[in-house]
Amino acid sequence: MTEYDGIPMRAGGVAFPTTHWSAVLAAQDVAAAPAQSALETLCRAYWYPLYAYVRRNGHPPQDAEDLTQAFFAHLLGHDFLRNVAPEKGRFRSFLLVSLKRFMAGQWRREHALKRGGEQQTWSLDQQDAESRYLVEPADVADPERLYERRWALTLLSRVLERLEAEAAGAGKQALFAQLQPFLAGDRDARTYAEIAQAFRTTEGAIKMAVHRMRERLRVLFREEISHTVTSEEEAKEEIRHLLVILGAAPCVQGKEADRPSDDCPSG
Repeated sequence: MTEYDGIPMRAGGVAFPTTHWSAVLAAQDVAAAPAQSALETLCRAYWYPLYAYVRRNGHPPQDAEDLTQAFFAHLLGHDFLRNVAPEKGRFRSFLLVSLKRFMAGQWRREHALKRGGEQQTWSLDQQDAESRYLVEPADVADPERLYERRWALTLLSRVLERLEAEAAGAGKQALFAQLQPFLAGDRDARTYAEIAQAFRTTEGAIKMAVHRMRERLRVLFREEISHTVTSEEEAKEEIRHLLVILGAAPCVQGKEADRPSDDCPSG
């Protein structure tokens, strides 16, 4: 038996034994501290798409906050994964199906309790959540479409944060700040020549730096997706699906895309 971040893995287990979601499933006992920690990490990363889904279903801000909080308390406080097999698939789908069931049944019962009576897992930033929700596109009326779009953009945001952290660790945060607009397809960004002059280097060096950032972003994008699926084939399918949701997101395209380019949508 091997371990990943302290999570025991069974021999001959899931295809992706070192990813967060497959590690949770392989543990089979969500009450175990490592599996619980891995599940909570995923929930913390992807709570906002669920909040947006609840809001788009017509719940006012306070109820949406309470419902989302109660759902995570339910998910993390119960032996919720005992009957979930690895072949059940990606974490994105599992979360949405689980939330729908919770909203249809358990929430109605738990909402009858006095507000604040439940133990909270962690405090959602309601102000931040609602400010983000208020700028959601009105044309994405379907809650599931909004959920998937927010999931994809949340994942991309996490990748960009990791990319920025790597740049900061290498002492290149100032350069990253100047080059990031090229990842977002910002047509108003400064030119390569202008940036090269500011950093006292050549235009060719700046072009190479942007190329390397794009390549690294693609690697991190695939890695982040692998945390939410259980197999290589699922990862490929998820990449194709999320690229469509992101409007082809050429900045993270690789061999999955027909015509890669240099653009990438911003949040």
